[in-house]
This record gives sequence, structure tokens and C-alpha cells, in this order.
Amino acid sequence: MQDSKQIPHTVRNGLVVEGDYSYHAGFGNEFHSEALPDTLPKGQNNPQKCNHGLYCEQLSGSAFTMARHSNLRSWLYRILPSVKHEPYAPLPLKDEAAWVNKWEGQAPHIQQSRWMPFDLPKDADEVDFVEGMKTVAGAGDPRVKLGVSIYVYTCNVSMGPRDRALCNADGDFLIVPQQGQLKVTTEFGVMEVAPNEICVVPAGMRFSVDLLQGASRGYVLEVFGRHFKLPDLGPIGANGLASPRDFLTPVAAYEQRTCQFTIVHKFQGAMFHARQDHSPFNVVGWWGNYVPYKYDLAKFMVINATAFDHADPSIFTVLTCQSDQPGTAIADFVIFPPRWAVQDRTFRPPYYHRNVMSEFMGLIYGNYEAKEEGFLPGGASLHSITVAHGPDAQCFEGASNCDLKPARAADGTQSFMFESCLHLSCTKWAVDTCQKIDPNYYKCWSDLQVHFTGPAKSTDPSKQ
Repeated sequence: MQDSKQIPHTVRNGLVVEGDYSYHAGFGNEFHSEALPDTLPKGQNNPQKCNHGLYCEQLSGSAFTMARHSNLRSWLYRILPSVKHEPYAPLPLKDEAAWVNKWEGQAPHIQQSRWMPFDLPKDADEVDFVEGMKTVAGAGDPRVKLGVSIYVYTCNVSMGPRDRALCNADGDFLIVPQQGQLKVTTEFGVMEVAPNEICVVPAGMRFSVDLLQGASRGYVLEVFGRHFKLPDLGPIGANGLASPRDFLTPVAAYEQRTCQFTIVHKFQGAMFHARQDHSPFNVVGWWGNYVPYKYDLAKFMVINATAFDHADPSIFTVLTCQSDQPGTAIADFVIFPPRWAVQDRTFRPPYYHRNVMSEFMGLIYGNYEAKEEGFLPGGASLHSITVAHGPDAQCFEGASNCDLKPARAADGTQSFMFESCLHLSCTKWAVDTCQKIDPNYYKCWSDLQVHFTGPAKSTDPSKQ
């Protein structure tokens, strides 16, 4: 069983060092990073000639005229510019379930659903991160830059030895590894991402995923046309939840190789590929605030009720992508971390609920507190808008009759939720082809008993 200990690190020359890699610390910061001294120009962005014979390239994450506080861009100084590649061609897909972003033909799926752990590839099959992606659910349209897609990935080979990288024109990827540590190589540098960590690769950035511990499985949340932010803290104050200082961005690292490299490009929900004669990871230096980053979930500072009642799960929000309606998220990334439960006269597990949001849950390790049987690491569940859900019968009876002493909750486990204000459609693969939906999920509530002690009455006055 895993635990929630923080990944050890040191600070050296102003950088956070974890294992073999160094990182800049901070969320939304203006960073500058050089793999060679004097790479970045002094006092300007695009000089007539760049130092070291490099090319200058800007990567925008927002329109030029966005307000300053939300304007995102980075300047890259690279050996060759990104524009040097052969024409794009449609990418043949081994599985039609991969990369589904069109929902018009998907039948509504209203049932409360639980998926058993998704299968890892067989040893005889060589499946990388791109090939191992399967769409579970989503809504919206990447062409209008509004919506989400939820994927699971299962893979057993690395992209790096294949000289292959992925670029997403449609939105940001939030990657949640559940099994197997990842090495995520980006144009900005390298991140190692282990289970109980997440990473975000914003739109337009080229990256590859290598496997450091054998086959890997995990979850991906994609948001179209918008970006993740830290949630506002309101009356919590200046500190709490995910601290900006704990988000880590890789430092510049480059390679200069002549090779037959393939760039896989996701564009308007379709997949294309283009060949080029060099590695895209040739950025010698960069500066800006549009960057990839990672975060260790063990560093989340938990807020919880200390007197009575169960607080709403929004207090566990790590990152949010807001809609145009204030306080309403296109997507929230929420975790349910180890914590103390101390409330008096309170049913402490999650309450029964019908939500205005869609709730997709996954389990990284351990047992989910509200359903300790059946919801397994590497599996998932979906409770759609206004569809009732809550603790199973065993959990209800136990929590209703236990001694309310201060107790640890969720030790040895880490579950999470992708929550969205959008009605999510499920793919045919998720509902049928994968054969992972538990047909008996509804039975976890079948044993709920009537405990009503008042007199029997009818809503019809004539029968009272």
C-alpha cells in the first residue's frame, strides 16, 4: 500500500531538486531558464541574432490583448524552430475509441456507473501513451474552445525511443498517473511524475511520455480553450489548499539530434502527424509564464469542518477551470486526501447528494471512504447531473452508529474527482466495448433500510 508522504526534495541555487531533475517553484510566475549561459537576450525578446545561433519563437497561451493578469506566453530560444516539418497527414488510429471529442452521436447515459480497473496492455502488444488513450466521457466542442474530455490511458512502452511527441491544439491536459512513474519530456524541460502527483501540459506544447516503472495506467482531464487556475480562497484567507510554491515547472534542457521524429497533433478533435528531421526538445533557454507544471498531492493543505456537519467537497479543490458564470467550473480537479475527522453529532462520510455538476471519480490507491468495497484503484465512477448518489448501505450503518471520537479519515488512500458543470456523454467504448462497467453497482444501495419512526401518513388528506 502506498502512503501520502511528500516526495523529498532539496533547494539548490533557488531551484527545487527532486531526484535527477530540477524545477522552478511557483504557480503563474514569470520564470526564466537557461541550459547554457547567456542564452536569453538582455532587455528584449527577439534580437536580430540570438545568442549561440538560436532561433527565437513565441508560444502564446492567450490572445495578445488579454488583460495582463491573465495574459499567458513564453519565449523559446531553440536550435531549430517548430515550423520546420513535413506536411501533416491524418494519423491512423488502432482503436476508434481513442481521442473521441464528438458527442452528437452518443446516446445519453443516465445510470450511476462504476468501472472496474481498466486493463493494462498485454506484454505482446506495444502500446505507448498516444495509442493507449481511450475516451470515457466528455461534452462540448474543441472548435469553439468550450468543453471537456475525460480519458483513461494504459501503456507499456515509452514514446521517447520511438522519437514521437504529442501536441494538443485543443486544450490543456491534466494527467493523473495511477500506476507507474512517468518521465514527461517537454520543450521546457523534463518532469518526473509519480502516482499521487499530477502534471499539466498546456495547449500547444510538445511532449513525450516515457515509462520508468513498467506498464502505466492513469487518467487525463482535457479542458478546451481555457486554462487551469488555483481556486480563490475567499474567507479561508491568504493560505490554504494547494500552495502556489508547491507547483514545479521544469528547467530548460535540450537535445540536438538528427533523426526521423514524428509529431502527433490533436486538432479539432482529430489526430494528425508530421515528420521532421530533428528532435522538438531543442529549446536551450526560455522565459515566460505559459509553462508545464507538476504538483505533489501530499502537499495539499486540508481544510475541514471542526465542529459539526460535513463540509462541501469544494474545499478539496486543487485546480479549477472556470466557466463564464462566476463560481461555476467547466472543470474542477478535487481530491479526497488523508485528514482528521472530528465533527460532533455528524454523519461524517460524504452525504447523499443530487448535484448540478457531473462527478467523475477515480482512485489512485487504497479504498474510497464512502464505498470501501468495489471501487478499486485504476477504476472509475460517474454520477451525472441530478442523478442521486452517496454512501453505500454498509458505510451508512457504520457511520450512523460509530463512536464520534476524533479519527483519521482516508489514511492509505487517495481518490479524486473531475467535476464539471456540463452534461457528460459517455462513449460507446466506455459503456459497452471495454466491458468494465459493473452491472451490479446499483445494488450497493439496495440494502438501505427504512429507519423512520414517525406515524405512517399519506400525501392524500383523504387517506389520513
